[in-house]
Amino acid sequence: MDFRDLGLGPEILKAVEEAGYSQPTPIQQQAIPVVLMGRDVLGCAQTGTGKTASFTLPMIEILAAGRAKARMPRSLILCPTRELAAQVADNFDKYGKHHRLTKALIIGGESMGDQMSLLDRGVDVLIATPGRLLDMFDRGRILLTDVKVLVIDEADRMLDMGFIPDVQRIVSLLPKIRQTLFFSATMGPEIRRLADDFLMNPKEITVSREATTATTVEQFLAIVDEIDKRETLRHIIRVENVKNAFVFCNRKRDVTVLYRSLAKHGFDVVQLHGDMAQPARMEALGKFKSGEARLMVCSDVAARGIDIQAVSHVFNFDVPIHAEDYVHRIGRTGRAGLTGRAFTIATPQDGKHVAAIEQLIGTPIPRMDVEGLPALELEMEPRRRRGRAKEERPGRRARQEAEPRAEAVREAPRAEAPHAEAPVREERRAEAPAREGRRGEQGGRGGEGRRRRGRVDELGIGEMMHADDVVGFGDHVPDFIQRAISRPQPRSARDDDQEE
Repeated sequence: MDFRDLGLGPEILKAVEEAGYSQPTPIQQQAIPVVLMGRDVLGCAQTGTGKTASFTLPMIEILAAGRAKARMPRSLILCPTRELAAQVADNFDKYGKHHRLTKALIIGGESMGDQMSLLDRGVDVLIATPGRLLDMFDRGRILLTDVKVLVIDEADRMLDMGFIPDVQRIVSLLPKIRQTLFFSATMGPEIRRLADDFLMNPKEITVSREATTATTVEQFLAIVDEIDKRETLRHIIRVENVKNAFVFCNRKRDVTVLYRSLAKHGFDVVQLHGDMAQPARMEALGKFKSGEARLMVCSDVAARGIDIQAVSHVFNFDVPIHAEDYVHRIGRTGRAGLTGRAFTIATPQDGKHVAAIEQLIGTPIPRMDVEGLPALELEMEPRRRRGRAKEERPGRRARQEAEPRAEAVREAPRAEAPHAEAPVREERRAEAPAREGRRGEQGGRGGEGRRRRGRVDELGIGEMMHADDVVGFGDHVPDFIQRAISRPQPRSARDDDQEE
């Protein structure tokens, strides 16, 4: 099948030919005619199969007739990340260059004043991230009552990033009569429930099994200790014929650490993560696209929406926590019929995550040995916390047998050295009557006429009825506390002022 058989106009066909495409992908073959008919579409296809062109091409054909009003866009495309939104905007520039359609890219990190100016002139296509779009709406800078076509791209990524409440609010602001195109790389129960809420009698298009990897990507798994991960990555990069590659980390702070490590060892590398300012993100992406930087260390923010042709390698420096992210990561290579290679560096403790990935893709990832490092195996059971082993902890019977021995040890010093304690006891008996007299004069709580619970020893200290090896004061206040209470307190300056 050729693009001419899909019902597109001559201007779009010319732009497609100039872009170097001649044969549509399966998702494009099935989706473009349905979109041109005006029906809602529920599309599911793995990353790198041409989903973006499957809705941009027919939208340009539909919007070719008509004119936009100020602050009232005619179509809306919602994207989860800034990079994906910018990628969609580039597609409209590439395929719509022979049309007079206007577009606006509304994303965070860029000048809001310039974006408002574009909206005031009126746009046919509005490409936005949910947060900045709602900010514009709350400021009264945009109206969504004239939207004829709504596209929700990468809906599963929207769900992962927590944007679904914002998307639901945006959809509630749109007219009820509209055409909705809903695209996702995976189609879980939650995504299908959202599709049922947003779509009306949609045409469901699925071109491949959910969460499958492209057959053009060779996959490898290296299992090493945590301390050897960076050395392993550098070794693979050196032995492989790496033209350009993505290096994925799970955490943003690890992106910066690995970026500095690779730069220190002389690699041409840039970094990309969500905490970077938008100009810095665009600069890094530009260097990577132009070939100035061979490696891009990034978080999963770059796993979607970066359409760079002929990416030779993908490296998973960290095993993704969510198995679906593995499919999206390695989908950055092996695109448009080209071959690619994906390497995952795992530690023995990553066994649970690797097993989830292999269950999702339906095939085991081939293991590879790293020169100079021992071959390790994955651990499927989590390690126990450090501490005494269970068999080392004494049981109830052992504790019962140990109690008489401990009691004998406590009593032994008393029996062996009775004469050493006698002078101390006699000295305390001599001091006891004097202390009792002072307590009676001061009216303390430990006077002679006061009844005490428990027994009274030769020191006049009331003890609670505890076990033989436990001593308590009972109701009696110790002498050192009694002296502190009876000691006169110095007068403060405030008391002097009150007396004056």
